[in-house]
Amino acid sequence: VQLQASGGGLVQAGGSLRLSCAASGLTFSSYALGWFRQAPGKEREFVAAINWNGSSTKYADSVKGRFTISRDNAKNTVYLQMNSLKPEDTAVYYCAAKLYSIVTMTSQYNYWGQGTQVTVSS
Repeated sequence: VQLQASGGGLVQAGGSLRLSCAASGLTFSSYALGWFRQAPGKEREFVAAINWNGSSTKYADSVKGRFTISRDNAKNTVYLQMNSLKPEDTAVYYCAAKLYSIVTMTSQYNYWGQGTQVTVSS
């Protein structure tokens, strides 16, 4: 199984980025997908997740209303649209996969991508 995250970069506060995570080696439509992030010196934290068919999503309070998670099962890809970015959103962003339903705990996810750096300047 491989999860390949991309789309990170440097952006000014208030700007937008869209992260993508392409999956291979698994039955993508059976998996819930999550985005997590880890800032230097901090633990990895939940950002957003979407269930296997896209009918349910969940967000961390810190990103609610600014970030949108979506998926395209035909392309085996999950996206994270990030708007109104803040300096505190700076982190390495990881995508992860687990069967079917949404959870927010990192320990519940079976597969992880390599991470993509997002840096928001003030």
